[in-house]
Amino acid sequence: MSKQQIHCYLVEQSESKEIRSRLAKVQAPKLQEGDVLVRVECSSLNYKDAMAATGNPGIVKSFPHIPGIDAVGVVETSRDSRFEVGDQVIATGHELGVERWGAWASHVVAPSDWLVQLPAGLSAIEAMTLGTAGFTAAQCVAAIVDHGCKTDDGPIIVSGATGGVGSIAVMLLAHLGYQIVAVTGKQDRHAWLKEIGASEVTGRDSLDSDAKRPLLKGEFAAGIDTVGGKVLATMLKKIQHRGCVACCGVTGGAELPTTVFPFILRGVALYGIDSAWCPDDLRTDIWDRLATDWKLPRLLDAKVDLTLTTVDAAINAILEGKFAGRGVIRIAE
Repeated sequence: MSKQQIHCYLVEQSESKEIRSRLAKVQAPKLQEGDVLVRVECSSLNYKDAMAATGNPGIVKSFPHIPGIDAVGVVETSRDSRFEVGDQVIATGHELGVERWGAWASHVVAPSDWLVQLPAGLSAIEAMTLGTAGFTAAQCVAAIVDHGCKTDDGPIIVSGATGGVGSIAVMLLAHLGYQIVAVTGKQDRHAWLKEIGASEVTGRDSLDSDAKRPLLKGEFAAGIDTVGGKVLATMLKKIQHRGCVACCGVTGGAELPTTVFPFILRGVALYGIDSAWCPDDLRTDIWDRLATDWKLPRLLDAKVDLTLTTVDAAINAILEGKFAGRGVIRIAE
């Protein structure tokens, strides 16, 4: 197995620290006990993948590197009895595409604990249209549902709504009957957000507030924040009594410039969403929901088709905040 060649998108660093990427053939990693070799059918494009593809030191720990934090494919070799040759599996999170070579390749080697069976209700394309972004969005929605927020409690606000997590969150919330206020800085995507389920679309400035007041009018029953920083702080100030916010992003900054007042005066709950190291039982449950009662009839409306030969332009777009929807990379092509 160690002699097998895999086709991949390879990121390298020269002696002068210059980052370059190319399509290449490399030797597959040797399988250790518990590892599974998966022939990749599809992967996806996430912000973390774009950072890996450009050699960001916060993501890439060593070179050469293969990006790709998401994969769906078919088991070709397994050193774990839970997976058999021919099984269709999903891999998301953990160290895939970060500490270990990722899924922008014809094959990927992953520990069996990182895999779940592809649910019968999802195709490979649907699974990667969801990917880590959809999985994260579903966890955010689950936090709101489990918190007890009802559809008639008031609207749910979603920041970064044209991104992967935001757009899937809008679709899921609409599917479950909630009213959604979608927040975006992309004026040309307002109509699209309404098409996928947003009740109202507002500009980014609605959450980009410098107001010194510790609380603002309670407009929303709950929120999903994909941005962080000042946007999250403003969102917390606008949540109604006993509402909640699920947060999962940091593109707007890692600092949280707020006070304790949303928490101690309104009883607002803040849920942090961790997708990379999500417990296995919750991971399986979320994927099962996405394949059954949470399955989105218009999921593929968010899909943007890519291949490893066309992904570079999409990488630049996502880093510049200009990419909308979910990029799905068909590896076989």
